[in-house]
Amino acid sequence: MSSVSAPRPTSTPVVLPVSKAVLWLVGTAFVALAAYYFIGVDQGAVSVFGKDMHIHEFVHDARHFLGFPCH
Repeated sequence: MSSVSAPRPTSTPVVLPVSKAVLWLVGTAFVALAAYYFIGVDQGAVSVFGKDMHIHEFVHDARHFLGFPCH
């Protein structure tokens, strides 16, 4: 008995132009820095929203879980 193996499909790499890669990198960095600011930095005195504490309270538990002190 002989066994015949089916040809395996070859994978083709994704070609991403440099301009799109730069856009993805800048967008990802912006989202990461915004998340870092809202979770780790935004609290009361240095808030860009003034005395409004809604964002601080919204991410309060995540702040403590990630090790950021806030009070």
